[in-house]
Amino acid sequence: MRKKKKTNTDIQKLAKRIKALRMDQGYTNSEHFAFDKYFARTQYARYEKGEDLRFTSLVKLVHSFGISLSQFFEGFEGRNQ
Repeated sequence: MRKKKKTNTDIQKLAKRIKALRMDQGYTNSEHFAFDKYFARTQYARYEKGEDLRFTSLVKLVHSFGISLSQFFEGFEGRNQ
């Protein structure tokens, strides 16, 4: 059971990172970001809520921010917290 809690915590940190990057790009509204970057509005909302996403979706999302995966994870501190 402990491992599941850690996984949920990491996913929530991932969701916060996604939201922070959107806000950093000047999108105060997630729907506008989703529209401009060709994501389904409801699907993008799930990413920011911390619902699990596929790796391929994460790659597409990271590239829509104009950054690499390594840059994305530089600000993601999912270990030991």
